[in-house]
Amino acid sequence: MAVEPADQPNVIVVFTDQQRWDTTGVHGNPLGLTPEFDRMARSGTHVAQAFTPNPVCAPARASIQTGQYGTENGVYRNAIALPAHARTLAHHFGDAGYSTGYIGKWHLAEAEPVPRSQQGGYDRWLGANVLEFTSDAYKTIVFDENESPVLLPGYRSDALFDAAIRFVGDHSDVGGAGRRPFFLFLSVIEPHHQNEIDAYPAPEGYEQHYQGRWMPPDLAALSAHGGTAHQHLGGYCGQIRRVDEGLGRLLDALRSLDIADDTIVALTSDHGCHFKTRNDEYKRSCHDASIRVPMALRGPGFDGGRLIDRPVSTIDVPPTLLDAAGIEVPAQMQGRSFLPLVRDPDAAWPGEVFIQVSESEVGRGIRTSRWKYYVAAPDAHPWDDAAAGRYVETALYDLANDPHELVNLAGSAPHRAVADDLRTRLVARMVEAGEPQPVIEAAPTAPASSQRRVDPQVHTSGLKPTRLGHQPPPR
Repeated sequence: MAVEPADQPNVIVVFTDQQRWDTTGVHGNPLGLTPEFDRMARSGTHVAQAFTPNPVCAPARASIQTGQYGTENGVYRNAIALPAHARTLAHHFGDAGYSTGYIGKWHLAEAEPVPRSQQGGYDRWLGANVLEFTSDAYKTIVFDENESPVLLPGYRSDALFDAAIRFVGDHSDVGGAGRRPFFLFLSVIEPHHQNEIDAYPAPEGYEQHYQGRWMPPDLAALSAHGGTAHQHLGGYCGQIRRVDEGLGRLLDALRSLDIADDTIVALTSDHGCHFKTRNDEYKRSCHDASIRVPMALRGPGFDGGRLIDRPVSTIDVPPTLLDAAGIEVPAQMQGRSFLPLVRDPDAAWPGEVFIQVSESEVGRGIRTSRWKYYVAAPDAHPWDDAAAGRYVETALYDLANDPHELVNLAGSAPHRAVADDLRTRLVARMVEAGEPQPVIEAAPTAPASSQRRVDPQVHTSGLKPTRLGHQPPPR
């Protein structure tokens, strides 16, 4: 049974960037990349079906800070600052008496360094708005709360974990003089690519160790038609291995300070990575490779080896952490606390997660344990429009029989009843999220065995299939 939360436990969120769920051992990865995460998942709480609310950096980050969808908090795409009135996790924990700290990538401000007024209400700050632009693998430059540059030595994820360990040490009760509980958000950039060289720089020797050893089945099937998985997967895996080592050092620090039993640690990611197999970059598609992420929590309220095998969104993390800390969940949060699922796997819970996609297209979808249903707006501008009034059915995947999403069933006559039910559920979730009730047009009937993607840019009377579920390139 899960241990009940301590009075005002410490809380740490470790947030990776662009990490697929199947990089973890608990999801069957054979490379041994994540022994620390796997141990945390098995002894704590493993959220086996975890998804981002939007597979784009800034919207995903705004959602995990505010518990709101991008159309509600205003950050529906990159290059939009989190509004000054937005209430973040730092505000809620700070109001409850916590010391708060942020370390790493922010991506929710208008400038670099991040102005103090745009640091999300955090007391302590050691970050960069776009860390991939201010640093590289062995040169990590961040800025403190006074906007002064700080050079952190070591490999980048090591440097950020070192800073997190220093924060924990500074905020623990080593001398017995009493302390405030702390909330720390640690946002590492790995395993995101280094933009200017389009590569995944791992520590020396790590890429070579993993290159060519294993490839996820979806990438193996799609890479023959393009993509960069063969080129980049070794470095990507090497980055993840080093992040997991950093997680282990952070957990060791909690043990050495005798606060492990009083500290909740959660690890998840902003979105996944499909290595340019679904469009011309790494994310911004409806596929699990883009939207599915790892998630595990340990510490008071989550220990005991609990498995949650129902769809959960990272938008549900903020209310869950507040709930676990005994802090009232604000009414404006659109996520739900999944703490009831930790205590009772049969507790009431929605049967799907809701997904918004921006920048590549204006898209909406739901993901159940079995089905993926996705629509896109042919008349909307993917950079300028947060939402649309008209959508066209674009993708339907039967994940029980096609887990790698290679056969698009949109327009399949035998699946029309399934699509109609999912359409009704999607519309309900869109309205619940605060969007106008949309018109969703059915995809034209297609041959039952075709492998294709319906292109929403073509008028519904003339929609034409494309191969292997590919999406159009991002704009």
